[in-house]
Amino acid sequence: MAAAGALAKHEQILVLDPPTDLKFKGPFTDVVTTNLKLRNPSDRKVCFKVKTTAPRRYCVRPNSGIIDPGSSVTVSVMLQPFDYDPNEKSKHKFMVQTIFAPPNITDMEAVWKEAKPDELMDSKLRCVFEMPNENDKMNDIDASKSAPVLNTTKQDGPMPKPHSISLNDTETRKLVEECKRLQADVIKLTDENRHLRDEGLRLRKVAHSDKSGPSGLALRDNGSNPLPSLLVVIAAVFIGFFLGKFIL
Repeated sequence: MAAAGALAKHEQILVLDPPTDLKFKGPFTDVVTTNLKLRNPSDRKVCFKVKTTAPRRYCVRPNSGIIDPGSSVTVSVMLQPFDYDPNEKSKHKFMVQTIFAPPNITDMEAVWKEAKPDELMDSKLRCVFEMPNENDKMNDIDASKSAPVLNTTKQDGPMPKPHSISLNDTETRKLVEECKRLQADVIKLTDENRHLRDEGLRLRKVAHSDKSGPSGLALRDNGSNPLPSLLVVIAAVFIGFFLGKFIL
């Protein structure tokens, strides 16, 4: 009875998810990762350590640590690439070893070295290698085909509305009529300027023939030209302003 009591171990305090099997899904030409969740339902801190029978084939992060009461830790188990043989059965196994953390813990290594066998708790998991079946392959192909369509739909969503700011019909008609009126004024001023220029030439000829008053005639001729030219320039500026407003 005493020997049986000495060999008895505490039941694993942590809750493992998955509880018994670590499944790795191929193809195994690249690193394949599966997660193991460790949850501590107790009211005490628990130290854990993850071990494997094939340490060269796996990378485990984190492989040890402390879990606070009511907390969880996710352990990532990464299987290294290898040549998969479906006829070969996997013999790899993992073990999660735990112990209640002593108060004021400072050295994890010392805790494991000084731990008594009856204080240790452990759970074993076996590794399972799975290749994707034909249905999984078809689902992956369908997902890859549908992905660009989803992306396109997402990109089409925020496209700006095809509406732009424009003048209404009433304002457009007003601007057109105003431009026509200004064009008519320019034509009128141009004709008047041409008429005055012709009149000036005629008067200049008269002034040359009449030597008694060349100064007065010259002043009359010179003074009559600048005003119509200035009006033409002002009219052209107005037309450019209204045409620019209409076009923009």
